Amino acid sequence: MASLPKDPKLQPNQPQGQAPAEDHSLELLLGGAWEDHLWKRLLVNLKDRFAPEKLPSLELTSRPVNVGMLTSDRLSMPWYRTFFTNIGDVISPETLPPLELESQPADVGELISDQVSHPWWSSLLRNLADTVVPERLPVLQVTSRPVDPGGVSRSMALPRWSSVISTPKVFLPDKPKPDSAPAPVRVAPPKPKPDPAVIEFARLLEIDLKRDLRRSQFRQRVWISLAALEVAFLLYSAIWWK
Repeated sequence: MASLPKDPKLQPNQPQGQAPAEDHSLELLLGGAWEDHLWKRLLVNLKDRFAPEKLPSLELTSRPVNVGMLTSDRLSMPWYRTFFTNIGDVISPETLPPLELESQPADVGELISDQVSHPWWSSLLRNLADTVVPERLPVLQVTSRPVDPGGVSRSMALPRWSSVISTPKVFLPDKPKPDSAPAPVRVAPPKPKPDPAVIEFARLLEIDLKRDLRRSQFRQRVWISLAALEVAFLLYSAIWWK
C-alpha cells in the first residue's frame, strides 16, 4: 500500500526545534513533476542530457565480483571477433587466480571421468598390483550384532525370523474355524420351449439367406468370366490382330 508524503507541520506530536525523522517507505505514487507542462518537462530533459547533475561518488560496501563479459555484449559483437577470441583462448588461455573455497573438501577418490581417460594398460597394472599387494585397510567397526545363520533353507540364504528377534517368543493359538455347512444343491430350472412361430420365422430366414448367397455367387462367376474374356480379347488384338 502506498504511503503519502508526510508534512512536519501536520504532525502534532513532533517537538518544536527537532528535525523530522527520515521516511524510508516506498513511494509508488506519481511525483509532482508528472503534472508539469510538456514544454517544461522537455526543457528539464534537455538540461539533463547536455548538463547532467554532478552526483557524488557511489560508495559500495560489498566486494565487487568480476563476472566477465555480459551475454548481451557478447551477442552484440561481430562474428569475427568471437572467432579470434576463441583462437586466442586456445593458444594462450587466461591465467585465473586460485579458486577460493569456503567449504571443507572431501576425498572422493578418483573421478570416473579420470578413470576412463587412463589407457588400458594402467588399469591392468593397477589390478595386478591390487591382487599381489592389496591395500591395508583399517579394521571395520561394526555396531550390529551377528545373526545366527541356523535354520537356513536351501532355496533362500536368509536366516529365520525367530533367530533374529531378541524379544521372547509368544505363540498365539489359532483362531477357531467357523462351522461351515455344505451349501444346498440348487437344480437349474428347465429351459422354456421355443415358440413354433419363432422356429418357422428362423427357417424362412435361413432359406432366403441361402437363396441370396446362391444368386450372388452366380453373378460373381458371370462377371469374372466376362472380365477374363475381355482380357483375352485385348491380348489377342494386341499381339495377333493386324
